[in-house]
Amino acid sequence: MEQNRHQLRMPDLMESIFDIGYLCFAIGTGIYLLSTGAGELSLIGGALALVLGLGDAFHLVPRVVRALKGTGAHTEAALGTGLFVSSITMTLFYLLLYEFWRCEFPDLSAGVPAILPVLLFSSALFRIIVCLFPQNNWLHHEGNRFFSLLRNIPFAITGLVLVILFALSGNADGHHMERMSIAIIISFACYFPVTLFAKKHPMVGMLMIPKTCAYIWMLVMLKAAAL
Repeated sequence: MEQNRHQLRMPDLMESIFDIGYLCFAIGTGIYLLSTGAGELSLIGGALALVLGLGDAFHLVPRVVRALKGTGAHTEAALGTGLFVSSITMTLFYLLLYEFWRCEFPDLSAGVPAILPVLLFSSALFRIIVCLFPQNNWLHHEGNRFFSLLRNIPFAITGLVLVILFALSGNADGHHMERMSIAIIISFACYFPVTLFAKKHPMVGMLMIPKTCAYIWMLVMLKAAAL
């Protein structure tokens, strides 16, 4: 029996172009910062940009393939595996972002209450451990709502700690890194509705566009501060 050919829609094409552009920008930024050898900040900035870009590629590349070629036999498994990988790499990204903040503002770092780094690393570790449980049902479209909440609540704590730290830094050294707090808030505000509601309401997934734009803004600020 003849199979129906996949019809490429303009929204799918535009999303694919956007995703590919974002991945190229993130990975390119990482390679550039690592290649400059400008110091510790550029090394950390390059590492976190690569972790972000390469991690997101595991999820976005299958999405691009699905948009351009249609759903195949292994599409669901590829998307689930990508979501699993990107969930861990996003967590590592925020840990590296903390290291960037600590190296950028050593005086502030020395005076920060110890509870904040403890909360940051313990919540990130808890999220990574939860992500490893098979009950997440990564390879199935329906996932697991309970485990989604279980892994994302500590993720919110990780993000909140960084919002506080970057807000405390203000405009130190003229870098306006307090704006990083705004970018983090935007990324989380867009991420959580997608995580909780996109499976039943696909249009909510459009929030991934401003979320991705927030990450691009973060990389731009990190690059400026590192150089």
